[in-house]
Amino acid sequence: MKPFQPVLLAPAALALLAPGATGAAELNLTGINRYASDEQITSLSQLSDVRPSDWAYQALRNLSERYGCMAGYPSGSSKGARAMSRYEAAALLNACLDRISDSTDDLRKLMAEFARELSILKSRVEGLEARVGGLTAQQFSTTTKLSIDANMVIGGNSFLGSDAPKVMESRSNHGAISFNYDLRINLDTSFNGNDLLRTRLRAGNFDRASNSFYGAGPTRLSQLEASFEEEGGANVVGIDRLYYQFPLGNFTFTLGARVEQDDMLAMYPSVYPNSSVLDMFTMAGTPVAYDLNIGPGAGLWWKAGPLSVSVNYIAQDAANANPDEGGIGTQSSRASTTVQLGYQQPQWALALVYSAIQQDVAPYSTNFLVSSLEQRGLFHTVGLSGYWQPVSSGWLPSISAGAEVTQFDYSQQASNVDGRNARTAAAWSVGLQWLDVLAAGNSAGLAFGQAPHATSLVSGEGVNDANWMWEWWYKWQVSDAISVTPALFYLSRPMGQDTPDGQSFNQLGALVKTQFRF
Repeated sequence: MKPFQPVLLAPAALALLAPGATGAAELNLTGINRYASDEQITSLSQLSDVRPSDWAYQALRNLSERYGCMAGYPSGSSKGARAMSRYEAAALLNACLDRISDSTDDLRKLMAEFARELSILKSRVEGLEARVGGLTAQQFSTTTKLSIDANMVIGGNSFLGSDAPKVMESRSNHGAISFNYDLRINLDTSFNGNDLLRTRLRAGNFDRASNSFYGAGPTRLSQLEASFEEEGGANVVGIDRLYYQFPLGNFTFTLGARVEQDDMLAMYPSVYPNSSVLDMFTMAGTPVAYDLNIGPGAGLWWKAGPLSVSVNYIAQDAANANPDEGGIGTQSSRASTTVQLGYQQPQWALALVYSAIQQDVAPYSTNFLVSSLEQRGLFHTVGLSGYWQPVSSGWLPSISAGAEVTQFDYSQQASNVDGRNARTAAAWSVGLQWLDVLAAGNSAGLAFGQAPHATSLVSGEGVNDANWMWEWWYKWQVSDAISVTPALFYLSRPMGQDTPDGQSFNQLGALVKTQFRF
């Protein structure tokens, strides 16, 4: 069959081929589709706007009725700009050519008469087909996807040890059972199918002053991953994320008014679930390097095969134009700069990370180290993290582990820096997860390690800031969208060197978390 199809006979389609209708954006696809579904006429005499005075009309009529090659609108009108344009006549002639096997004098004469128009129509239809194909391939509607992550947590903390005053104070102020929630609403928008505009709304009611699950009480280390409250108070909805991310070749760029450090990393070197129990165990064993700083920031990563390089900068107080209280690139920015070199395979990954952070950025440490992390300065952290996971579920768990060391470089503006401040610090953790435990879809895990703690002091004196952390959990996947996770955690000596000599202080937490994710 010839590529020049009888669809050319549609006067509406011919109108699209006119010289004025040259842009692909002007194509009336709805009209073309409607034409394709209309009932076709079968005789030239059914057209009410064609004058039969020309010889070409009679010749075309004879051909169309003899060979049944007439096609048009069921309304009895050819819809042409004139009674019957030469282009319409040429289109009818072309349709008849597909059905005629012999050549007559009338046919040869008609072909000669309309040779120019036949050539023009053919080239225009080929152009139209190319434009329609391009338009179909390139069209994309801006889409926004809504996802919700809601967590309800009921539980409490028990405080133990021989440091009676601290134990009694903690029980009195933070020892009750509480029932709290954390709600996250993600709106992910794409404008071309490859980019991402993320807006996250978040609300919660984990009281900042009294709830140990939100880091209140004797130590910050008991803060859960699923705990949150806006600075405005309980049940206040705020903007938790607002950033735009787009690829350019092997690079991906991110810019946001509120973006988190891990949003701008090409890979994260841990498969231990980020929705387990204690927040510190979600930081790949390097909670100073992967501090998950959040605020205005920008970053980019390059990725080629398994290898990736990521660089990002975040300043928590960039919205404050007072250089003594915030801004970008000031000593008061509360900023972090992170560089990550990663290598990732389907079953394992490894990442080397360097972070330079300012005061009040690192979220977790022993009580003794807190005073050092709050001093003005630039603290340099190097960490190594990685994971391995089996091909299929079984008795072998996935293993995620990491460790880091930190060097403290206090600025001249730092206040109250003395021999008790840390010169170096360290942290590490290991997380294990088993899949399909007791039933398909269920999982179990445990993690252990040491929170950031001082390993040497400015004075050069010895330091005993050691601590231990553990967590155990079992996740029951009730349905695709609902899970229930009972969990325990235990903190041994979370105050570090601030624990009185010869005494002990420990914390035991128990909770049940119900998660709705859809």
